[in-house]
Amino acid sequence: MSRQHIPVGLNLTAIGVTPAWWLEAARRTEAAGYASVWIWDHFVSRGRLTDPLLECWSMLAAAAMVTSRIRLGPFVTNVMNRHPAVLANIAATVAELSGRRLELGIGAGGHPAEHAAYGIPFPERPERAEHLVEAIEILRLLLAGGPADYDGHHYRLATAHAFPAPVPPPRIIVGGMTPKGARLAARHGDAWTCFSDSFEALQPVFTAELAAVDRSLDEVPILVAVTVEETAVGLSELTAAWSDRGAAELIVHDVHADELDDVLALAG
Repeated sequence: MSRQHIPVGLNLTAIGVTPAWWLEAARRTEAAGYASVWIWDHFVSRGRLTDPLLECWSMLAAAAMVTSRIRLGPFVTNVMNRHPAVLANIAATVAELSGRRLELGIGAGGHPAEHAAYGIPFPERPERAEHLVEAIEILRLLLAGGPADYDGHHYRLATAHAFPAPVPPPRIIVGGMTPKGARLAARHGDAWTCFSDSFEALQPVFTAELAAVDRSLDEVPILVAVTVEETAVGLSELTAAWSDRGAAELIVHDVHADELDDVLALAG
């Protein structure tokens, strides 16, 4: 049986770069033939808090207007950063601007320093997981246009609408970097994403949960984030190897400005 070469996307750095650089990098990523382009959802750098950092959804909206084919998404949007009803309106608008090219990556967040700096609540992981489950439910309701009533523990809606209502709605890709997160993705996501260094430990948890809720990899595919260093073997070899391991797509994570030319050349 021939080995399958799966789609590859780039998660372009948002730290220490200008909007003009990022948008040109997105255009070049599309021109090189990559399948998707992604951006972090953070407000401050994970390094020095004074490092410039681009806002995720603003850049996705701009990228929708300067590209025509490539899929766009947050890797991954932090559920604590925006009320899910607000996020639904933002995502629906970006989906419309892009011609339905949006991928809605979402996770429970993992950078408490920015929450302390901005005064945004950052509860312990079990509570953030509760927020994530409710947010996914709300996103599904509102991306269908509504009207929606919802009475959750953390969020409530009363005859809420959200327009535009993209058809089809964007895939909700759940970032699950822990066993609980992998199980949550299997139950509630349209896809699951994790980093390559945690895949071996989490993949059995994810597939077991899929079986427990009678879902399949066709319904909830796996997107694996790999490092720039891992691409040294070449994209053909890398994608074939990860396809053999069960991944449906790869994302080259955190591509810095000084790495972009070399990574784009890999697709040639």
